[in-house]
Amino acid sequence: MADTGRMGVLTPQQDDFPRWYQDVLEKAELAENGPVRGTMVIRPYAYGLWERMQAEVDRRIKETGAENLYLPLLIPQSYLEREAEHVEGFSPELAVVTHAGGKELTEPVVVRPTSETLFGELMAKWIQSHRDLPMLLNQWANVVRWEMRPRLFLRTSEFLWQEGHTAHASREDANAYALRIHLDVYRDFLQNVLAIPVLVGVKSRRERFAGAINTMTCEAMMGDGKALQMATSHELGQNFAKAFDITFTDSSEQVETCWTTSWGSSTRMVGGLIMAHGDDRGIRIPPRVAPVQVVVVAVKDDERTMATSSALVRELTTAGVRARLDHRTTQSFGRRATEWELKGVPVRLEVGPRDLESGHATIVRRDSGTKEAVALDTISTTVVTLLESMHAEMIDAAHQRLTDRTADARSVSEALQAAKSGFARIPWEQLGEEGEDALNREAVSVRCLQTREGTVPSSGDLDSELMAIVGRSY
Repeated sequence: MADTGRMGVLTPQQDDFPRWYQDVLEKAELAENGPVRGTMVIRPYAYGLWERMQAEVDRRIKETGAENLYLPLLIPQSYLEREAEHVEGFSPELAVVTHAGGKELTEPVVVRPTSETLFGELMAKWIQSHRDLPMLLNQWANVVRWEMRPRLFLRTSEFLWQEGHTAHASREDANAYALRIHLDVYRDFLQNVLAIPVLVGVKSRRERFAGAINTMTCEAMMGDGKALQMATSHELGQNFAKAFDITFTDSSEQVETCWTTSWGSSTRMVGGLIMAHGDDRGIRIPPRVAPVQVVVVAVKDDERTMATSSALVRELTTAGVRARLDHRTTQSFGRRATEWELKGVPVRLEVGPRDLESGHATIVRRDSGTKEAVALDTISTTVVTLLESMHAEMIDAAHQRLTDRTADARSVSEALQAAKSGFARIPWEQLGEEGEDALNREAVSVRCLQTREGTVPSSGDLDSELMAIVGRSY
């Protein structure tokens, strides 16, 4: 639990949003810098949040038919060199091991920045016939990308993620699967669990994943109006398949080259949740992903208060609520309340002698801060209903911010003006790659390209009818 002596007022978001973010990470005991520059220590409370995210995403991935496996951390450097565009895209970020066991290695090995090349080598070995397709694989792992400007959860040299890799008999099948991951796994999780509305679309050519023919992205707006890329899904075409000879014999005994995909989400989602929902009192965690949904705070150390508080935790747990008892009555009630607000627990249930005399407990909502006295015999049903309504209200508020801070633009100058406080939406035919260059010079980028209806284009082809979503990003 937090050292309440160090708990203080957070920097207001409006004054300095990045400083507020750092304050929250420290005072809510979420993460801190590791001993090597750019690395991160994820503290238990935040790791519990990541475990909830991991479980939800993993379940959705498995529903698409993919299976989990684990691959080595170290990759021969020669593997990466077999796909030139891929290694060029990652070369500034690579961590290379040249010595081990007290000797110089015959061939340097790379600490994985991603595992396309290793999956490519193995798929070439495992796929022989059309009967082996589609091959749908996923791994949960750590990766290393040497980050020049690290920021906890958002950009660190080492981070945790899942990366999926698949091989298919046709481009159409690969596209359909990558799109399914994009919408049924990532978008569904982000909106229905994290309560973060996202814009879905494809990346421009300059923003695509190295070696991909199409990159689909989920872009979210943070509390300061900046964009955060939450998850991506890539069509790799036959680039990696040709480099690694991933082929199959079709039903007529002809040898064909596979079409592959890759897709990933990472601990960046933790940072996104903090910045999308946090306020000047700390983080606010949507109930569906909260490691602790309800904290029952015993106000006084007397027998009846403690017994009732413990019974309420058992009752809530039986009702399927993730509940915890705070019986640290040697600490002041105010400090404990502040701690749970910092940590963003959705509901605080306060139980004290005066509450018990009236047969009530006090429910405090973290999202709105409202308080309500609730009869003890209705606590569990009230809390279950409340947790669901809180999720709906949180995503509505986030969606309203996204709507309010997204402006239509007709020129690069208008797009730049809108990007000072949020997103701009501009026709791609008016922007184009020349306009994209102009935006980039001002630290503004095309976050994604959508159809006019706000859906994902059918391919990575940059149709003139597309709309570009433009903004500053993390």
